[in-house]
Amino acid sequence: MAKSNSFEVSSHMEKFLCERLLDKTQPIAERFRALFSLRNLRGTGPRHALILAIRDSSNLLAHEAAFALGQMQDGDAIPALVAVLKDLSLHPIVRHEAAEALGAIGLDCIIPILQESLASDPAQEVRETCELALSRIKGLRDVKSSDDTSSLEPSPFLSVDPATPASCSSVPHLREVLLSEEKGMYERYAALFALRNNGGEEAISAIIESLGANSALLRHEVAYVLGQLQNKKASEALSMTLKNRNEHAMVRHEAAEALGSIADDQCIALLEEFVEDSDSIVSQSCEVALSMLDYERSGRSFEFLFMHVPQTEQIS
Repeated sequence: MAKSNSFEVSSHMEKFLCERLLDKTQPIAERFRALFSLRNLRGTGPRHALILAIRDSSNLLAHEAAFALGQMQDGDAIPALVAVLKDLSLHPIVRHEAAEALGAIGLDCIIPILQESLASDPAQEVRETCELALSRIKGLRDVKSSDDTSSLEPSPFLSVDPATPASCSSVPHLREVLLSEEKGMYERYAALFALRNNGGEEAISAIIESLGANSALLRHEVAYVLGQLQNKKASEALSMTLKNRNEHAMVRHEAAEALGSIADDQCIALLEEFVEDSDSIVSQSCEVALSMLDYERSGRSFEFLFMHVPQTEQIS
Protein backbone atom coordinates (compact mmCIF):
# COMPACT_ATOMS: atom_id res chain seq x y z
CA MET A 1 0.00 0.00 0.00
CA ALA A 2 1.23 3.46 -0.80
CA LYS A 3 1.97 5.98 1.88
CA SER A 4 -0.81 8.53 2.00
CA ASN A 5 -0.64 12.13 0.93
CA SER A 6 -2.53 14.74 2.92
CA PHE A 7 -5.72 16.25 1.51
CA GLU A 8 -8.17 18.81 2.79
CA VAL A 9 -11.84 17.96 2.37
CA SER A 10 -15.11 19.40 3.58
CA SER A 11 -16.45 18.42 7.00
CA HIS A 12 -19.38 16.78 5.20
CA MET A 13 -17.07 14.56 3.16
CA GLU A 14 -15.00 13.68 6.20
CA LYS A 15 -18.10 12.71 8.14
CA PHE A 16 -19.38 10.66 5.21
CA LEU A 17 -16.08 8.74 4.97
CA CYS A 18 -15.94 8.04 8.70
CA GLU A 19 -19.52 6.80 8.78
CA ARG A 20 -19.03 4.67 5.66
CA LEU A 21 -15.91 3.04 7.11
CA LEU A 22 -17.73 2.05 10.30
CA ASP A 23 -21.03 1.02 8.69
CA LYS A 24 -21.11 -2.76 8.95
CA THR A 25 -24.12 -2.98 6.64
CA GLN A 26 -21.94 -1.82 3.73
CA PRO A 27 -20.08 -4.32 1.51
CA ILE A 28 -16.48 -4.78 2.57
CA ALA A 29 -15.21 -3.18 -0.64
CA GLU A 30 -17.21 0.00 0.05
CA ARG A 31 -15.74 0.20 3.54
CA PHE A 32 -12.27 -0.19 2.06
CA ARG A 33 -12.96 2.68 -0.32
CA ALA A 34 -13.64 4.86 2.71
CA LEU A 35 -10.57 3.54 4.51
CA PHE A 36 -8.26 4.24 1.57
CA SER A 37 -9.65 7.76 1.43
CA LEU A 38 -9.33 8.41 5.17
CA ARG A 39 -5.66 7.46 5.19
CA ASN A 40 -5.10 10.54 3.00
CA LEU A 41 -6.50 12.81 5.71
CA ARG A 42 -5.23 14.13 9.02
CA GLY A 43 -6.96 15.16 12.20
CA THR A 44 -9.11 13.86 15.01
CA GLY A 45 -12.03 12.62 12.92
CA PRO A 46 -10.14 10.33 10.51
CA ARG A 47 -7.86 9.11 13.30
CA HIS A 48 -10.80 8.27 15.57
CA ALA A 49 -12.62 6.40 12.80
CA LEU A 50 -9.54 4.34 11.96
CA ILE A 51 -8.94 3.60 15.63
CA LEU A 52 -12.51 2.31 15.94
CA ALA A 53 -11.97 0.24 12.78
CA ILE A 54 -8.98 -1.62 14.25
CA ARG A 55 -11.52 -3.34 16.52
CA ASP A 56 -13.84 -4.28 13.66
CA SER A 57 -15.24 -7.79 13.36
CA SER A 58 -13.62 -8.02 9.92
CA ASN A 59 -10.01 -8.95 10.63
CA LEU A 60 -9.06 -7.81 7.14
CA LEU A 61 -10.52 -4.34 7.65
CA ALA A 62 -9.10 -4.11 11.18
CA HIS A 63 -5.59 -4.95 10.06
CA GLU A 64 -5.83 -2.50 7.16
CA ALA A 65 -6.91 0.27 9.54
CA ALA A 66 -3.86 -0.44 11.72
CA PHE A 67 -1.67 -0.38 8.61
CA ALA A 68 -3.14 2.99 7.61
CA LEU A 69 -2.41 4.50 11.03
CA GLY A 70 1.18 3.36 10.70
CA GLN A 71 1.55 4.77 7.20
CA MET A 72 0.12 8.07 8.48
CA GLN A 73 2.76 7.97 11.26
CA ASP A 74 0.28 9.52 13.66
CA GLY A 75 1.73 9.51 17.17
CA ASP A 76 -1.69 10.14 18.69
CA ALA A 77 -2.70 6.64 17.56
CA ILE A 78 -0.04 4.96 19.73
CA PRO A 79 -2.24 4.17 22.78
CA ALA A 80 -4.89 2.47 20.64
CA LEU A 81 -2.29 0.50 18.68
CA VAL A 82 -0.59 -0.62 21.90
CA ALA A 83 -3.93 -1.79 23.27
CA VAL A 84 -4.53 -3.85 20.14
CA LEU A 85 -1.04 -5.34 20.24
CA LYS A 86 -1.58 -6.49 23.83
CA ASP A 87 -5.11 -7.83 23.32
CA LEU A 88 -4.55 -11.55 22.82
CA SER A 89 -8.23 -12.07 21.98
CA LEU A 90 -7.64 -10.38 18.61
CA HIS A 91 -6.47 -12.17 15.47
CA PRO A 92 -2.66 -12.27 15.09
CA ILE A 93 -2.91 -10.52 11.71
CA VAL A 94 -4.43 -7.49 13.45
CA ARG A 95 -1.95 -7.50 16.33
CA HIS A 96 0.94 -7.96 13.89
CA GLU A 97 -0.20 -4.92 11.94
CA ALA A 98 -0.48 -2.88 15.15
CA ALA A 99 3.12 -3.75 15.99
CA GLU A 100 4.26 -2.84 12.48
CA ALA A 101 2.36 0.45 12.70
CA LEU A 102 4.13 1.25 15.97
CA GLY A 103 7.43 0.63 14.25
CA ALA A 104 6.41 2.88 11.37
CA ILE A 105 5.56 5.69 13.80
CA GLY A 106 9.04 5.10 15.16
CA LEU A 107 9.13 6.91 18.52
CA ASP A 108 11.52 5.82 21.27
CA CYS A 109 8.69 5.61 23.81
CA ILE A 110 7.40 2.54 21.96
CA ILE A 111 10.58 0.51 22.56
CA PRO A 112 9.70 -0.95 26.02
CA ILE A 113 6.24 -1.98 24.80
CA LEU A 114 7.65 -3.81 21.79
CA GLN A 115 10.33 -5.45 23.94
CA GLU A 116 7.66 -6.79 26.28
CA SER A 117 5.61 -8.28 23.44
CA LEU A 118 8.74 -9.67 21.79
CA ALA A 119 9.48 -11.58 24.97
CA SER A 120 5.99 -12.82 25.77
CA ASP A 121 3.57 -12.83 22.81
CA PRO A 122 2.33 -16.34 21.95
CA ALA A 123 2.16 -15.68 18.18
CA GLN A 124 5.39 -16.06 16.24
CA GLU A 125 4.32 -13.60 13.54
CA VAL A 126 3.67 -10.96 16.19
CA ARG A 127 7.00 -11.57 17.94
CA GLU A 128 8.84 -11.32 14.63
CA THR A 129 7.03 -8.08 13.83
CA CYS A 130 8.06 -6.65 17.21
CA GLU A 131 11.65 -7.64 16.44
CA LEU A 132 11.43 -5.80 13.12
CA ALA A 133 9.81 -2.73 14.65
CA LEU A 134 12.45 -2.50 17.37
CA SER A 135 15.24 -2.73 14.83
CA ARG A 136 13.61 -0.04 12.72
CA ILE A 137 13.20 2.37 15.64
CA LYS A 138 16.73 1.82 16.90
CA GLY A 139 18.06 2.21 13.38
CA LEU A 140 16.22 5.49 12.95
CA ARG A 141 17.69 6.73 16.22
CA ASP A 142 21.21 5.84 15.09
CA VAL A 143 20.74 7.53 11.72
CA LYS A 144 19.39 10.72 13.27
CA SER A 145 22.44 10.93 15.53
CA SER A 146 24.84 10.55 12.58
CA ASP A 147 25.71 12.77 9.65
CA ASP A 148 24.42 10.28 7.06
CA THR A 149 20.67 10.66 6.64
CA SER A 150 20.48 9.07 3.17
CA SER A 151 18.55 6.10 4.57
CA LEU A 152 15.75 8.45 5.64
CA GLU A 153 14.89 9.23 2.02
CA PRO A 154 11.32 8.25 1.04
CA SER A 155 10.73 4.87 -0.55
CA PRO A 156 10.36 5.00 -4.34
CA PHE A 157 7.10 3.11 -3.74
CA LEU A 158 5.87 5.83 -1.36
CA SER A 159 5.45 3.38 1.51
CA VAL A 160 6.76 3.48 5.07
CA ASP A 161 8.62 0.19 4.96
CA PRO A 162 9.27 -2.02 8.02
CA ALA A 163 13.00 -2.01 7.23
CA THR A 164 15.42 0.34 5.50
CA PRO A 165 16.65 -1.21 2.23
CA ALA A 166 20.14 -2.69 2.50
CA SER A 167 22.87 -0.47 1.09
CA CYS A 168 24.48 -3.38 -0.75
CA SER A 169 23.70 -3.31 -4.49
CA SER A 170 24.88 -6.85 -5.33
CA VAL A 171 21.82 -8.89 -6.27
CA PRO A 172 23.54 -12.26 -5.61
CA HIS A 173 24.52 -11.11 -2.11
CA LEU A 174 21.06 -9.71 -1.38
CA ARG A 175 19.52 -12.97 -2.60
CA GLU A 176 21.80 -14.93 -0.29
CA VAL A 177 20.78 -12.83 2.70
CA LEU A 178 17.06 -12.97 1.88
CA LEU A 179 17.07 -16.75 1.51
CA SER A 180 19.24 -17.44 4.54
CA GLU A 181 17.29 -18.90 7.47
CA GLU A 182 20.27 -18.03 9.70
CA LYS A 183 19.98 -14.27 9.18
CA GLY A 184 17.90 -12.01 11.40
CA MET A 185 14.46 -10.91 10.25
CA TYR A 186 15.41 -7.25 9.87
CA GLU A 187 18.44 -8.10 7.75
CA ARG A 188 16.31 -10.28 5.47
CA TYR A 189 13.65 -7.57 5.17
CA ALA A 190 16.35 -5.03 4.32
CA ALA A 191 17.57 -7.33 1.55
CA LEU A 192 14.00 -7.79 0.30
CA PHE A 193 13.39 -4.06 -0.03
CA ALA A 194 16.77 -3.52 -1.70
CA LEU A 195 15.87 -6.19 -4.26
CA ARG A 196 12.47 -4.57 -4.75
CA ASN A 197 14.07 -1.20 -5.41
CA ASN A 198 16.48 -2.83 -7.88
CA GLY A 199 13.52 -4.26 -9.80
CA GLY A 200 15.56 -6.21 -12.34
CA GLU A 201 14.70 -9.70 -13.53
CA GLU A 202 17.37 -11.33 -11.35
CA ALA A 203 16.13 -9.40 -8.33
CA ILE A 204 12.51 -10.36 -8.96
CA SER A 205 13.48 -14.02 -9.35
CA ALA A 206 15.17 -13.90 -5.96
CA ILE A 207 12.08 -12.35 -4.37
CA ILE A 208 9.81 -15.01 -5.88
CA GLU A 209 12.16 -17.72 -4.60
CA SER A 210 11.81 -16.35 -1.07
CA LEU A 211 8.11 -17.26 -1.04
CA GLY A 212 9.48 -20.57 0.23
CA ALA A 213 10.90 -19.02 3.42
CA ASN A 214 10.10 -20.66 6.76
CA SER A 215 8.66 -17.47 8.26
CA ALA A 216 5.01 -16.71 7.43
CA LEU A 217 5.71 -13.08 8.26
CA LEU A 218 8.47 -12.90 5.67
CA ARG A 219 6.39 -14.76 3.09
CA HIS A 220 3.54 -12.28 3.55
CA GLU A 221 5.90 -9.34 3.03
CA VAL A 222 7.33 -11.00 -0.07
CA ALA A 223 3.82 -11.30 -1.53
CA TYR A 224 3.18 -7.64 -0.65
CA VAL A 225 6.37 -6.59 -2.44
CA LEU A 226 5.46 -8.64 -5.50
CA GLY A 227 2.19 -6.77 -5.58
CA GLN A 228 4.09 -3.48 -5.51
CA LEU A 229 6.25 -4.64 -8.42
CA GLN A 230 3.23 -5.85 -10.48
CA ASN A 231 5.47 -8.19 -12.47
CA LYS A 232 3.62 -10.98 -14.27
CA LYS A 233 6.59 -13.27 -13.71
CA ALA A 234 5.29 -13.69 -10.15
CA SER A 235 1.77 -14.77 -11.15
CA GLU A 236 2.34 -18.52 -10.98
CA ALA A 237 4.03 -18.47 -7.56
CA LEU A 238 1.41 -16.12 -6.13
CA SER A 239 -1.38 -18.29 -7.55
CA MET A 240 0.09 -21.35 -5.86
CA THR A 241 0.25 -19.42 -2.61
CA LEU A 242 -3.39 -18.38 -2.80
CA LYS A 243 -4.46 -21.94 -3.68
CA ASN A 244 -2.60 -23.45 -0.74
CA ARG A 245 -5.22 -23.69 2.01
CA ASN A 246 -2.54 -24.82 4.46
CA GLU A 247 -0.75 -21.49 4.06
CA HIS A 248 -1.16 -18.77 6.70
CA ALA A 249 -4.12 -16.48 5.99
CA MET A 250 -1.91 -13.38 6.12
CA VAL A 251 0.21 -14.81 3.28
CA ARG A 252 -2.74 -15.90 1.16
CA HIS A 253 -4.36 -12.48 1.68
CA GLU A 254 -1.26 -10.67 0.41
CA ALA A 255 -1.01 -13.08 -2.51
CA ALA A 256 -4.62 -12.26 -3.46
CA GLU A 257 -3.93 -8.53 -3.33
CA ALA A 258 -0.76 -8.98 -5.39
CA LEU A 259 -2.67 -10.96 -8.02
CA GLY A 260 -5.16 -8.10 -8.14
CA SER A 261 -2.29 -5.71 -8.83
CA ILE A 262 -0.97 -7.88 -11.67
CA ALA A 263 -4.53 -8.29 -12.98
CA ASP A 264 -4.11 -10.50 -16.03
CA ASP A 265 -6.96 -12.81 -17.05
CA GLN A 266 -5.66 -15.79 -15.07
CA CYS A 267 -5.20 -13.70 -11.94
CA ILE A 268 -8.72 -12.34 -12.18
CA ALA A 269 -10.20 -15.81 -12.72
CA LEU A 270 -8.40 -17.07 -9.62
CA LEU A 271 -9.66 -14.15 -7.52
CA GLU A 272 -13.20 -14.88 -8.70
CA GLU A 273 -12.77 -18.51 -7.64
CA PHE A 274 -11.44 -17.71 -4.17
CA VAL A 275 -13.91 -14.96 -3.36
CA GLU A 276 -15.86 -17.84 -1.77
CA ASP A 277 -12.89 -19.09 0.28
CA SER A 278 -13.75 -20.43 3.74
CA ASP A 279 -11.31 -17.99 5.37
CA SER A 280 -12.92 -14.54 5.51
CA ILE A 281 -9.53 -12.79 5.39
CA VAL A 282 -8.84 -14.44 2.04
CA SER A 283 -12.35 -14.18 0.60
CA GLN A 284 -12.66 -10.50 1.52
CA SER A 285 -9.22 -9.78 0.04
CA CYS A 286 -10.39 -11.26 -3.25
CA GLU A 287 -13.64 -9.28 -3.07
CA VAL A 288 -11.82 -6.00 -2.48
CA ALA A 289 -9.25 -6.73 -5.21
CA LEU A 290 -11.98 -7.47 -7.75
CA SER A 291 -13.89 -4.33 -6.80
CA MET A 292 -10.76 -2.23 -7.24
CA LEU A 293 -10.27 -3.74 -10.69
CA ASP A 294 -13.87 -2.96 -11.65
CA TYR A 295 -13.37 0.69 -10.75
CA GLU A 296 -10.08 0.83 -12.62
CA ARG A 297 -11.61 -0.69 -15.75
CA SER A 298 -14.44 1.85 -15.69
CA GLY A 299 -12.00 4.74 -15.38
CA ARG A 300 -13.20 5.69 -11.90
CA SER A 301 -11.15 6.05 -8.74
CA PHE A 302 -11.61 3.43 -6.04
CA GLU A 303 -11.12 6.17 -3.43
CA PHE A 304 -14.00 8.48 -2.58
CA LEU A 305 -11.75 11.53 -2.37
CA PHE A 306 -11.51 11.72 -6.11
CA MET A 307 -15.22 11.64 -6.84
CA HIS A 308 -18.37 13.39 -5.66
CA VAL A 309 -20.46 11.83 -2.92
CA PRO A 310 -23.54 10.29 -4.58
CA GLN A 311 -26.61 12.53 -4.36
CA THR A 312 -28.46 10.00 -2.20
CA GLU A 313 -25.53 9.94 0.24
CA GLN A 314 -24.99 13.67 0.72
CA ILE A 315 -24.57 14.64 4.37
CA SER A 316 -26.68 17.63 5.37
